[in-house]
Amino acid sequence: MAPLGSALPACLLGLLLLVCRGDFGRSSELAFVVEPSDDIVVQEQPLILYCQVEGIQPITITWRKNGVMIVDSENAFMLANGSLYVSRFQRVRGDGSSDEGEYDCMAQNHYGLLVSRKAKIQAATMSDFHIHPQNAVVEEGGVARFQCQIHGLPEPVILWHKNSMPVNTDNERYTLLPKGVLQITGLRAEDSGIFHCVATNIANVKFSREARLTVSGSHSTVYKDPMILVGPENLTLTVHQTAVLECIATGNPRPIVSWSRLDGRPIGVEGIQVLGTGNLMISDLTVQHSGIYVCAANKPGTRVRRTAQGSLVVQAPAEFVQHPQSISRPVGTTAIFTCVAQGEPPPQITWLRNGQILETSDHIKLKNNNSTLSIYGINQADEAIYQCLAENSAGSTQASARLTVLWADGLPSPPQGVRAETVSATTIQVSWEKPLQNTKEIIGYVLHIRKAADPVEMEYQEAVSKSTFQQLVTDLEPSTSYSFYIKAYTSRGASKASEVTVVSTLGEVPAMPSLFIKVINSTTVQATWEPSIKLGQHEGFKLYYRKVHLSQYTGPVLLASNITAYNITHLDASVVYEVKLLAYNQHGDGNSTVRFVSLRETVERTVLNPPCDCMKDEQNNKTSTTGIIIGIHIGITCIIFCILFLMFGYRGRLLMCKNVQEQLSTPQIPRSQRSATGLVLNGATRRDRDDRDLNGKQLDMNELERLFPASPSQEQQEKGITVSSAAWEHTWLRMGQLSLSLHCPLLSLSSRLTACQPLMMKPRSPHSLWMSSASLRSSQTPSQKTPMPAVLLLQLPTTVLPMKDKTAKTQSLL
Repeated sequence: MAPLGSALPACLLGLLLLVCRGDFGRSSELAFVVEPSDDIVVQEQPLILYCQVEGIQPITITWRKNGVMIVDSENAFMLANGSLYVSRFQRVRGDGSSDEGEYDCMAQNHYGLLVSRKAKIQAATMSDFHIHPQNAVVEEGGVARFQCQIHGLPEPVILWHKNSMPVNTDNERYTLLPKGVLQITGLRAEDSGIFHCVATNIANVKFSREARLTVSGSHSTVYKDPMILVGPENLTLTVHQTAVLECIATGNPRPIVSWSRLDGRPIGVEGIQVLGTGNLMISDLTVQHSGIYVCAANKPGTRVRRTAQGSLVVQAPAEFVQHPQSISRPVGTTAIFTCVAQGEPPPQITWLRNGQILETSDHIKLKNNNSTLSIYGINQADEAIYQCLAENSAGSTQASARLTVLWADGLPSPPQGVRAETVSATTIQVSWEKPLQNTKEIIGYVLHIRKAADPVEMEYQEAVSKSTFQQLVTDLEPSTSYSFYIKAYTSRGASKASEVTVVSTLGEVPAMPSLFIKVINSTTVQATWEPSIKLGQHEGFKLYYRKVHLSQYTGPVLLASNITAYNITHLDASVVYEVKLLAYNQHGDGNSTVRFVSLRETVERTVLNPPCDCMKDEQNNKTSTTGIIIGIHIGITCIIFCILFLMFGYRGRLLMCKNVQEQLSTPQIPRSQRSATGLVLNGATRRDRDDRDLNGKQLDMNELERLFPASPSQEQQEKGITVSSAAWEHTWLRMGQLSLSLHCPLLSLSSRLTACQPLMMKPRSPHSLWMSSASLRSSQTPSQKTPMPAVLLLQLPTTVLPMKDKTAKTQSLL
């Protein structure tokens, strides 16, 4: 909740900062120029730890070891420049003490105390060899490997000798690794000899035991699968160091060694070097080099491979991304310091106040993983040097900032008589009286508001003019305690805070719930409602219902706060009901929500639409669905059979028509005459068809006359009636091919005809067959025993013409 007047205190603070800015420059800050650093010291040798500080004098410098103050002595004392001198460094003294440990330097002046980073001091040492080289017998052309291991501070440098002479490192077949490993590849007879290693650091020099290498036999040509003798080890190093990942493989033919990262990222090329035949060296390590590295030995020209892997962890000392900044703040305001550090692993941040670990309290808070320090309502006791220490396993660092508390003479005294009175569940009125002293320069008041249960940082403010001595605080939460205090502001700063007063808002009845009514059946309805935070604090619900024509409710039905539905039963279906629901708490009943419901439509719907047998309907639906699916399959099958029938029927028709000329005879026309006139049928020869084309319309008309020799009377032609025997009536025929339905064989015209109206045929009686295309039909009287032909072949003119009624007897072509 952000009050509208909260901008005024910010303006007042900004004015104060403008007045005070420039009084404290960086040169006045107490800060380290040189801090002590980590070191490894040879025993019985002197040690100097440097510490140089700048700032306003006088500055006092002291030293601590492992958190304990160092007192000047004959062995350790502080030099004039502030450095610490240890005359004879010893790892273990006669009294059991040690000069090893963590040293820090403390600097103090009038403004505060500062602590340097911790310097880790260790004695130089070297242990005995715990791994010595071992004798080896290897065949010619193979690979030999010797290893020495020894611990020491600093890390010992290991060199190899062969027959008491340093190994020639210019020989590319000899590879020396930093961890004390000697690899010899492509062995020859002259590589035989006695080997040992020499370890050296500032503490000592040590020699390992000797080992003999014997090269036997000649180079073998027997095939050997690739094999990794030694794979990479898991390493943990610090940035800028060098990592060597060992990988030595054997096989015949000699395998090819390659490297990759398990996560698929490229290894890169900068700082990458291959030592010998397959060892990977990474110089100047960074955190990005961390990962799992995979060494693969591949047989040349094949996919046969062997792999080994090792992890590399690169640590980075803590370093600051954002330093805390020194600030100046008036009394009563808030000071915030921010300190952001990074490193690997992530550093732990600790805050110091004048060299002591800072303890949090109600007005001192740490947030964001200790990266933000907030000091609320500061006073003169908070003026100090605040330090941020960032530490991880790779190192530590520190940064500091100073808090200056501004205090001016003549500031007003705290406001008097602060009172808070509850007005409603969301409103409190706060009143006060003006300060007793220095009131002339007051430019306004600031009211500080906070829930009593909230931390100090949740406080907010409202600004009030200097002539107003009361403020109505609104938008508060019901049944909640709030704390209030007042400060008077001038152009030079703020007064001290007034006394704190705490008061609670009144309780509030719950809000109206959302109510929904659902008809279950003719005598039952269900009331449901939604739980909502808008209801506020409530203990439960009250449900009422009644017939609308009655004045008295049934109820209340008391329901717990976690119930959201209730069934009202035994209702009269002939009347309308009113249902009312409200929420209640210890402060009373809230407003109710009312709904009306009628059951009459439900009763009518039940009479008109009796309940269905759901199980039966479901079975019927399943049966209908199954029938539809079966019907679809049958339909598709029929279509396929029809297509096949038409295709094979057309082929059969062509074969049949070749025999029609020989079988077809017309009683009215002798065979010789019919042949002379050139009757054209389906299946005629190409020459006959060509003759027909030349004769044109006349030939077609002759054919029709011969096919239908009997002519009806003129009256019958005009009336278009159907005559006995095979009477044909057709008003118009167009060029094309007539098609019959599947009830009968196909009726075809000459291939020269290209279009015709559909011709339908169906049995009318045992002695008649209807054929229709427009008005075309044929009938046969029962007295005529001549059967209808199964196939009719007609030759029509190539032009559109009216066709008169013709009577013709057809001959069976069965």
